[in-house]
Amino acid sequence: MTLLDKGTMVSQENALPGRESAIPVQGEHFVTGNPMMEPFPDNLSQAVFGLGCFWGAERRFWTMPGVYSTAVGYAGGYTPNPTYEEVCSGLTGHTEVVLIIFDPDKLSYGELLTAFWESHNPTQGMQQGNDCGTQYRSCIYTEDTTQEEEAALSRENFQTKLDAAGYGSITTEIKALELFYYAEACHQQYLAKNPGGYCGLGGTGISCG
Repeated sequence: MTLLDKGTMVSQENALPGRESAIPVQGEHFVTGNPMMEPFPDNLSQAVFGLGCFWGAERRFWTMPGVYSTAVGYAGGYTPNPTYEEVCSGLTGHTEVVLIIFDPDKLSYGELLTAFWESHNPTQGMQQGNDCGTQYRSCIYTEDTTQEEEAALSRENFQTKLDAAGYGSITTEIKALELFYYAEACHQQYLAKNPGGYCGLGGTGISCG
């Protein structure tokens, strides 16, 4: 296996082959006690964001009122059912993401987008802070055209705020979610299980408001 430059996306033909079987993961959220996997109650919606190392990103969202459950995983690449080590090699094309299951009557998608933009620096390309590599790129993977349109508008609005503060262009990719692969059980709700664990999450200090 040949390692890529950390900032270079692997091509589909050079991506790792992966495996047919899903990575086993428990179904109960360590913090909320709710399921992390389908089926979810019919009244709930979902969102998928990538904003750097998924340990701190997941904690940011499970603390929000109206969030039913969260899970960390991999999306946006080519390799089926990848492992953490494979994703970190840069040879799967995936980025680390958080799946958020939420009640839209209590928490809007727009409020989740605000938390997303304010919790990281979306102008850094293939890294987030000191974490470098394609697996740390900023992304919004949408469920439908409504989410896609709202995400695009929020990106435009936040870019205006960043421009005024002297930041560069947002590099966040926005596209339809194809597949979400659950990460290994040891990564789920990692900072609740390991309160002193690493969290590289940090925003620009700029508000969406």
